[in-house]
Amino acid sequence: MSSERPINYASDRKYAPTHEWVKMDGALAIIGLSDYAQNALGDVVFVELPAVGAKLEQGKSFGVVESVKAASDIYAPISGVVDSTNDAVNSSPDLVNRDALGEGWLIKIRPSNLADLDSLMAATTYQKKIEAGEIH
Repeated sequence: MSSERPINYASDRKYAPTHEWVKMDGALAIIGLSDYAQNALGDVVFVELPAVGAKLEQGKSFGVVESVKAASDIYAPISGVVDSTNDAVNSSPDLVNRDALGEGWLIKIRPSNLADLDSLMAATTYQKKIEAGEIH
């Protein structure tokens, strides 16, 4: 589903160098794949997400996204406990391509350490590092 549209670097969230984003929503953190990542992956055909209640550790894999090009691990940008998963993505993985920053979110967690957010990048920094080839 790669298209010629510009990549959206939403400024209302923080980004990990592994291309996951976090957006706080009250006490919960919503996590998804960046628009850059979904574009690079191509058509997403399968997403494996953790069970509700699973404990995630910052920087550790919590799931897999498979596209027509490759399978890639999904890493926890912050630590916490899974509160819910996006069932719509399980039944329609292409939501990740169509709306990576919205309806294509992956999980919601209860953060165990909000200081983890401080190690993530603002959208402008994330975009500059991609454009400079510092992260792929």
